[in-house]
Amino acid sequence: MKKLFSFVFVVCFFSNAWSQAFPNKTVKIIVPFETGTPDSISRILAPQLSSLSGQSFYVENHPGANGMIGADLVAKAKPDGYTLLVTSSSIAVNPNYYKKLNYDLSKDLIPVTNLGNVEALLVVINAKSPIKNLNEFLAYAKKPENKVSYGSPGNGNHLHIGSALFNQRMGLNMVHIPYKGAGPATTALLGEQIQVLITTPSSVLPFIKDGRLRAIGFTGLKRSSLVPDVPTVAEQGFPNFEIDGGWFGLFTTAGTPKETVLKMQQLIRQAYDKKSVSDSIMQNGLDPVADSPDAFKTFVDAEVSKYAARLKILNIQAE
Repeated sequence: MKKLFSFVFVVCFFSNAWSQAFPNKTVKIIVPFETGTPDSISRILAPQLSSLSGQSFYVENHPGANGMIGADLVAKAKPDGYTLLVTSSSIAVNPNYYKKLNYDLSKDLIPVTNLGNVEALLVVINAKSPIKNLNEFLAYAKKPENKVSYGSPGNGNHLHIGSALFNQRMGLNMVHIPYKGAGPATTALLGEQIQVLITTPSSVLPFIKDGRLRAIGFTGLKRSSLVPDVPTVAEQGFPNFEIDGGWFGLFTTAGTPKETVLKMQQLIRQAYDKKSVSDSIMQNGLDPVADSPDAFKTFVDAEVSKYAARLKILNIQAE
């Protein structure tokens, strides 16, 4: 009995000591997109996490397939917490959009923390357009001869779903044009190749400020602090109209010790406690969260169900 007690004590001691030591080597953050909010968040957090932990955190971009290439790399990594994934809420769309994934979100990845929520989306047009507000745009878009198209960062991501939801709820028949990322979609709008984007505020804010793009509506129930002069869709004759803007989260490989996962979440929480960091996150259009791994898992599971329902309603599926 004494030997058993000693064995348990030793195992617990070294397990606890190991978890306290995390991280004790370089940590890789995989971003499954080239540019955009996940990349921006990661590059804000990496130096802060390095400073807090005394170990290097660095960012690698592995874009493609709606974030699945990067997610698969993390799913197949060593389960020790040294390979992290910062991704968008599109990760909750993929299980019901694609017929087959190389990983199982519920089994191969662990939700660490929600890095932040995007309250809602902006409806944006080219500033060269004579259209000045949402109702003028709707009247224009409802005329079949105008052949209005909207862009998105690609098929099946959360911005495609949100835009398609806007299209349906407004009784429009706009054509969806997918691009390889938010940057190319914005470039297409700037070049008048498409007529509208329904997207996250941070991705188009510089072009709104310099006068090249015009925001004509915000899909939240209250105005955005980033563009307070832009009225909500609800204010413009559509009471209670709301479409959320998605979220961005941190995941790691399934099998990673719970203590390590919790330590990683705590490091994020410590980083967010710095006003300069939380301000930078908010300037990217996010409300910082940094909730517990358990709370984030519950949230992710609910989001998977929500997007499954939206895909069904919109009749959207992988081609």
